[in-house]
Amino acid sequence: MYAVIETGGKQYRVSPGQTVEVELLPDTPGATVELDRVLLVSADDKTLIGQPTIPGGKVVATIAREGRGEKIIVFKYKSKKRYRRTQGHRQDHSYLLVTDIQAEGASLISDEERARFERQANRAAHRYEARLSAAIAELGALISDLAGAEAVGDTAAVAADEEGIEETGSAASIPDEEIEAETGKAPKKKGK
Repeated sequence: MYAVIETGGKQYRVSPGQTVEVELLPDTPGATVELDRVLLVSADDKTLIGQPTIPGGKVVATIAREGRGEKIIVFKYKSKKRYRRTQGHRQDHSYLLVTDIQAEGASLISDEERARFERQANRAAHRYEARLSAAIAELGALISDLAGAEAVGDTAAVAADEEGIEETGSAASIPDEEIEAETGKAPKKKGK
């Protein structure tokens, strides 16, 4: 059993339990989506062909996760004109786990199989959310470590101010009065 659906301007052949990579959908992982642009349904010996879609046809799927595709390079070039433009692109994707195919308002798979596919899709969505929350927690810990390092850098600047050293950029300079006291000569001024 399979169906041909259209989403994101592309057509896909799907069957129950299959994971399909489609263009990004606005829903979050774990959400159930119903794709009603069903162009063809084939089950057992019966094939329904839409004109352009099947009335009452629907494919129910759960968003298992989201991701990005491979990077493609777009390079434009015109010879002898010194014209070159390079641009990269990565397409965002949603990964759908198909749980049910319906035609003429009725489901074409058994209730047990549909329940099994829904459990499988929910497990996949929970795994994705767990990995995502772990990555966010790790990023938060890294940010807090960086904030602590900046606080240490601020205390070094305060200590340098207390010693009378002025910082300009990355190098520290000694005030003119201290140079004059140590060498007995006033430092030379540049530009004036």
